Amino acid sequence: MITRRQSLVLGGAALLARPALIGSAAAQTKKIDNLPGTQIWSVYDVGSTGYVEASAIADAMGKAYGTRVRLQPSGTSIGRVLPLKQRRASHAWLANELYFAVEGLYEYGDPQWGPQDFRTLCGRKNAFSVVATKESGITRPEDLKGKRLAYVPANTSVNLKVEPILAFAGLTLDDVEIVQFPSYGASLRALIEGRADAAGAAPAAAVLRELEASPRGISWVQLDPNNAKGWAAARKAVPFVDPFAETVGAGMSEQNPVNVMGYRYPMVTVNADADPEEVFAMMQALDQSYDLYKDVSGIMTRWKMKEAGTPPMDAAFHEGAIRYLKKVGLWTEAHQEWQGRTLKRHQALQAAWKEFMAGPGGKESGEAFEKAWMPMRAKALAALEA
Repeated sequence: MITRRQSLVLGGAALLARPALIGSAAAQTKKIDNLPGTQIWSVYDVGSTGYVEASAIADAMGKAYGTRVRLQPSGTSIGRVLPLKQRRASHAWLANELYFAVEGLYEYGDPQWGPQDFRTLCGRKNAFSVVATKESGITRPEDLKGKRLAYVPANTSVNLKVEPILAFAGLTLDDVEIVQFPSYGASLRALIEGRADAAGAAPAAAVLRELEASPRGISWVQLDPNNAKGWAAARKAVPFVDPFAETVGAGMSEQNPVNVMGYRYPMVTVNADADPEEVFAMMQALDQSYDLYKDVSGIMTRWKMKEAGTPPMDAAFHEGAIRYLKKVGLWTEAHQEWQGRTLKRHQALQAAWKEFMAGPGGKESGEAFEKAWMPMRAKALAALEA
């Protein structure tokens, strides 16, 4: 059942940004068996990098195969995920809301949601770490202990990715001084203004160029890619992170790469029971039209399948995607091991949710519901590690 709030979110998205229809059958020059001629993608808001990337790829697929793609933008997590769940969108281009959805976290730890059965096709590599003022002397995760960390309570995506950085050094949020701010932009500007020492950030954030040019200077928490113990602790906190050497952003360059944490945004996502033949065809189209969209911006080269078609992701890969990746020689035994672990995690959480909803906890509402579900969720995950 859709709540009134969810209906308003979806309706508002439709009113604020009319869906764009991209691609034309008249432009068709090739044919891929089982590739649908019309698709609907739920994507981030108009103007976001996710929207721009999806638009570029949709245009390339239109030119190459005549595929008509309707982009359905939304500025909210629910507004992007709900159309996929209801099968009103064939694909969703998601960020960490995918992780929240498959894990039953935050707004998805709700009686109408619970752990969702979604799968990924591919996703662009992105970078994240904790940015700090140079004057703070922070360069390693250990240095964060006792320092002022800018924190936005409502920004769950950023907060989630700060946890593995702290865990890398055996720290938690209890080991830093939390300074709360109302928005992501405000949390980063706080470093320039001297009201905080560090904040979770993506290197491309424009305000970080101001920090870099300011008297306080810029520094990044670097994560040694060879520190196996640190990465094991980070992945225990959040399983979808990986070492990544970033060269694009404030305080970094090709000559001065920074070792940070990699994650995926956006990730092309489908329902687990999506037709494997159609998924295979979609992977082929994404891969073979690469030359038509790779030069749209510097970041688009990261959609090359040898980078975009590898784990970790926020959810397991679809079987049709794996079949394509095997065909082109990009799927390894290590990837299959990751896939197996991730599927077991999905299955454990879905089983725990089913048991929870049948018990007394499932009859609770509001905060009481979430407080009852979270221990059940934690127990299911602990059983995987036993």
